[in-house]
Amino acid sequence: MKGFIKLNDSTIFEGEIISKKDFGQGEVVFNTSMTGYEESITDPSYAGEILVMTYPLIGNYGVNLEHLQSKRPTIKGLIVKDYCQFPSHHTSQYSLLDYLDQYDVPVLNKVDTRALTKKLRTEGSMYGVIATQDYSLEVSTSTENLLDCVSTKEIYRIQGNGPKIALIDLGVKKNIVNQLKSKGYDLYVFPYNSTKSDVDKIQPDLVLFSNGPGDPKMAKEAILLAKGFIGEKPLFGICLGHQIISLALGFNTVKMKFGHRGTNHPVKNLLNNKCYITSQNHGYMVEKESVKNKDLIITYINLNDHSIEGIMHKKYPIFTVQFHPESGPGVHDTTFIFKKIKDSIYGN
Repeated sequence: MKGFIKLNDSTIFEGEIISKKDFGQGEVVFNTSMTGYEESITDPSYAGEILVMTYPLIGNYGVNLEHLQSKRPTIKGLIVKDYCQFPSHHTSQYSLLDYLDQYDVPVLNKVDTRALTKKLRTEGSMYGVIATQDYSLEVSTSTENLLDCVSTKEIYRIQGNGPKIALIDLGVKKNIVNQLKSKGYDLYVFPYNSTKSDVDKIQPDLVLFSNGPGDPKMAKEAILLAKGFIGEKPLFGICLGHQIISLALGFNTVKMKFGHRGTNHPVKNLLNNKCYITSQNHGYMVEKESVKNKDLIITYINLNDHSIEGIMHKKYPIFTVQFHPESGPGVHDTTFIFKKIKDSIYGN
């Protein structure tokens, strides 16, 4: 079936709708990874977004449910250049299309994704609609409570023998939980809108704010929670969690032109001058000009655009990273971060 993606400046990129669902709308963003589409389509950080894959061949190895990062797809639509109808991999359980059809996610094939990506890089991320007929673009994703869609509704525990961590679920990826489990942490997972009194009941050794979707300034409950623990408990944040803690410390966050989404983003540790390749998925960043507190240190920067990739506090055990250290998908260069959590708890 003929279809298209229409952007909010009325630009249209034609293609072929190959899914059962023929309509979807959201912010149009691109990911530059060659592999890892299973993890990307189920990453809660993509909630509310239409995902464009820049690598032309997508679906080649099907879908293995073990690789998924949440219980279902979180994207509003998928745009590809050349969908593989006959995947081949010994662990594949579904074709990519069959999996997405189970959850009514529209897939637009045969799109000039190179041209679409160049437009988004030049003019910035835009709102868009996948459709077969003309639609207006008056609705904005900025009004949606994305955290309510991806966070747990109830507190639950993943028992371990190590330090007790209160994990604030802003849309946590499965691989982050897996990394924490592998280190033996005793995990209590809390909804994004939990109060300080809720978390205090378990007397955590550290409070961790996870990754997640959307504008960090809209996560007012999480910002308030982070403020309440400054100077009282060790704090750690990943991606959106990094932005939440930064806002709680008085920084400002701004929307990026087209964000960082891929598995090959170079960052530099300013404390030891080591460089790492990282996975990233975010459309907002901490504004460097807002870092005026002398007790705060920028620990990591992005080597492409020099944006902030991590901070730490001189007096309190607070540290954050903008990138994803858990490798899901992507490289394993920064998985040592999960050991650093234990060092922070014990004051090392």
